[in-house]
Amino acid sequence: MSTLIKAARTALFAAAVALGGQASIAATPAEAARAALGRTATPAEVGAWDIDVRPDFQGLPKGSGTVSQGQKIWDGKCASCHGDFGESNEVFSPIVGGTTAEDIKRGRVASLTGNQPYRTTLMKVSTVSTLWDYIHRAMPWNAPRSLSADEVYAVTAYLLNLGDIVPADFTLSDRNIAVVQQTMPNRNGMTLQHGLWPGRGQPDTRNTACMKDCAGTVKVASAMPAYARDAHGDLAAQQRTVGPTRGVAIGTAASVPAAAAPDEKAGAKLASQYQCMACHATDRKLVGPSFTEIARKYEGQEVRDTLAHKIRAGGQGAWGSMPMPPQAQIPDSDLRTVVGWILEAK
Repeated sequence: MSTLIKAARTALFAAAVALGGQASIAATPAEAARAALGRTATPAEVGAWDIDVRPDFQGLPKGSGTVSQGQKIWDGKCASCHGDFGESNEVFSPIVGGTTAEDIKRGRVASLTGNQPYRTTLMKVSTVSTLWDYIHRAMPWNAPRSLSADEVYAVTAYLLNLGDIVPADFTLSDRNIAVVQQTMPNRNGMTLQHGLWPGRGQPDTRNTACMKDCAGTVKVASAMPAYARDAHGDLAAQQRTVGPTRGVAIGTAASVPAAAAPDEKAGAKLASQYQCMACHATDRKLVGPSFTEIARKYEGQEVRDTLAHKIRAGGQGAWGSMPMPPQAQIPDSDLRTVVGWILEAK
């Protein structure tokens, strides 16, 4: 059967299915098998994934939040990583700064075209929807998607106020966010003149695929280290189970080489579950001190309650200027297990 005929049969069969069986086109066994795969996603399943907000604000939920409300949320959940006024610290890039009243007026951050030594978020971002969307889906880092829509509006309003984009008594909402877009400092900084913009149909590069003399065996030159594999939970549980990409299961000998097998102790698993491994490693300094360093510092001391309080409340100064965000959501039993495991690290 020719490719054209196959394509025609497939199209006719799809039409028949769409018409609820009103057409009587016979399907091949392969076509029938493909049509029987899966089921229609429920509204709740679609809604759980469909959270993006477009630059035209499609997908933006209703809600509102004031600058003052945003400051309270910021101080409690954001400032430990991003600074009291969005100036950040030695690890995270500043969010606020580098923009002027003239930038807000003309819609293009002038310092981006010169030799500005750093780039802040408000200097670069061209759409306020990007700021709202990222806060909504990814922040705070230890509890993403835990903020309500009103809280996201409030935090966004606070950041915009720090950048002198909106006044201190401003209330940001789904009704006025499009107006705020017209005052973003770099709103005219996004170009549409790239090859894959809809309607152009031309790639950005002019290279051609070689597709010859390919290596018979591909050697993997780098891999994610074992201590970071589960820093954001079990990746296998977060990936689709079919298709070309599957997550790596953690906690099993088959998931990683034997020499790099993850610690099976309950404390290690909980430390990964609650994102402690995002900033700490067992035997080396990352953003914060290693667990081995902590165990050596407090060796022979009864500090379980003290460390538990530090983890739950967050803090700064014991190991340098880098702050540790609070982990108030950890149950007491899990917190005791994590602290006990840390103090046993040698």
